[in-house]
Amino acid sequence: MMWLLLAFTSAVLLGFYDVFKKESLRDNAVLPVLFLNTIFSSLIFLPFILISAFTPVLDGTIVDVPVVGWEVHKYILLKSFIVLSSWIFGYFGMKHLPLTIVGPINATRPVMVLVGAMLLFGERLNLYQWTGVTLAILSFLMLSRSGKKEGIDFKHDRWIYFVVLAALMGAISGLYDKYLMKRFNPMAVQAWYNIYQVFIMCPILAWLWYPKRKHTTPFRWDWTILLISLFLCAADFVYFYALSYSDSMVSIVSMVRRSSVLVSFLFGALVFHEKNLKSKAIDLLLVLLGMLFLYWGSR
Repeated sequence: MMWLLLAFTSAVLLGFYDVFKKESLRDNAVLPVLFLNTIFSSLIFLPFILISAFTPVLDGTIVDVPVVGWEVHKYILLKSFIVLSSWIFGYFGMKHLPLTIVGPINATRPVMVLVGAMLLFGERLNLYQWTGVTLAILSFLMLSRSGKKEGIDFKHDRWIYFVVLAALMGAISGLYDKYLMKRFNPMAVQAWYNIYQVFIMCPILAWLWYPKRKHTTPFRWDWTILLISLFLCAADFVYFYALSYSDSMVSIVSMVRRSSVLVSFLFGALVFHEKNLKSKAIDLLLVLLGMLFLYWGSR
């Protein structure tokens, strides 16, 4: 199944995106990093928008951005607000929590997508797929126990709530993507939602960060900020393309995409030297088993 292969490709790219995001946020101001991320992502897609609008060079290719009216743009603008909300919560949570905690929490996001997909799109899972989802839920419960060893109380730590809220908004975005990909061109959605995010971030940066910049963590430039945008755009491009297949299941694509935790976990262990890896590895193993059951159930 091509859409499933694309989902796994997106997962690998997303794993590196999380690693570069963690590195760029270390001892750095969150909102400027996010703002630059939106700018670089927009600059990646702006040439495709302009070339598609004024020349026939890209006609018929997968990177062609068709000219669409407000009846389409209003849906894309809504996606920009949803995604940016998820990113703001996620970036703050990522800065203050170990990558080996954030990754597995994000890996449970598709469970939320699953419930929504069943309610909204009538998707039904078989026994293998239900087994995978159950393992993902179990991994989250075990992860809360691992977090306590590092002094992270899942019930009272606000950064845990930030990551959970980011996952919730991400799940809403995933369900909305399924709706968008069945109606609109994937490249148009991806290109324009990145553009809109720049304009949304401008007042957020001006009101929430700039007046207080001298009293909070200072901003420093890091080349990993550019890599965030490159890997995110590549991961999203493959992801949207996967959802554009008529037989794709958003609940499965979302779950497989969360296997990105493999990449981020390895970097958290080897590069960032995070703690309590043995107990977290068991949590990760449950996530991976869940992915395998989902794969078997989708063949």
